Amino acid sequence: MGKYDDIINLPHHVSENHPQMPMIERAAQFSPFAALSGHGDAIRETARLTDSQKDLDEDIVSALNKTLQEVQELGHPEVSITYFQPDSRKEGGEYVSVKGQVKRVDSVSGTVALMNGSKIPLETILNIEIC
Repeated sequence: MGKYDDIINLPHHVSENHPQMPMIERAAQFSPFAALSGHGDAIRETARLTDSQKDLDEDIVSALNKTLQEVQELGHPEVSITYFQPDSRKEGGEYVSVKGQVKRVDSVSGTVALMNGSKIPLETILNIEIC
């Protein structure tokens, strides 16, 4: 005779006081949970690629300086600037382009200030085009 032979064939108990739980709620009890919260975010952040800032040769630097001089002479021209924006979370960054009207080229602080309030460090600029 087996250990549970006395109860194995009894009917399933149905409570008279508590309603039966819907199947969807029963299934939710057994669904996986995030044992390592934030782990997926950390993996995605590690996998996110960044660029490194390019070293510019003397010819490009000379051309940039010439264009910056032109910008200063023109006053407040509309320009398109491609520059390196460092990543706030990891090493490297990305090259971004912005269009705007130049407020001033500040050689003391080493920035190009645009009318919209943004300031672009001169050492991060890859290209400037006067529109």
